[in-house]
Amino acid sequence: MNRAAANLNASALRFFIFIGILIRMVRKEIIECLRRGGVGVLPTDTIYGLVGSALKPATVARIYALRKRKKNKPFIVLIASPVDVRRFGVRPTARNWTVLRKLWPGPVSIVLPVTGTEFRYLHGENGIAFRVPKPAWLRALLQQTGPLAAPSANIAGKPAAETVREAFEAFGGKVDFYLDRGRRTGAPSTLIEIKR
Repeated sequence: MNRAAANLNASALRFFIFIGILIRMVRKEIIECLRRGGVGVLPTDTIYGLVGSALKPATVARIYALRKRKKNKPFIVLIASPVDVRRFGVRPTARNWTVLRKLWPGPVSIVLPVTGTEFRYLHGENGIAFRVPKPAWLRALLQQTGPLAAPSANIAGKPAAETVREAFEAFGGKVDFYLDRGRRTGAPSTLIEIKR
């Protein structure tokens, strides 16, 4: 290998190391933002979502306000693992665990009954719709942030954003971050309900 090729390879390697460090820094900033109660736009396994901590009522209220959505229309909550439903007081039966493990991870949101009023800000009267997303990177993010309320990134009644640019047109500087991973043209998740 000649000296010019070696220098080019070394430069390319430094560039990719820099990009890797930059990606980790951005990921860390997003995680910290979400832990603090921030709201942002990121791609899910189906479409772009407007996301924020599902464990913080003020964050969920902010998402409702940004989307101009009625509070009687609950959001889907993204979780890293089926066991995370327990954080919301959900106690699936053995049969329900079998269903959850069969359908997750994947683009299926499952409404599970919730007892008590602690999470009423998320579900109103019926239950909470949970989903374990398929992409490993997103599940890894959820392990760091905790469960995220994740409705589609659009104003209620408008088409879901397929790009970050479309999401920005809806929300502008009213959200804390945008994570662009190209055009998302997937359909919203399938929704099923488990009564008991």
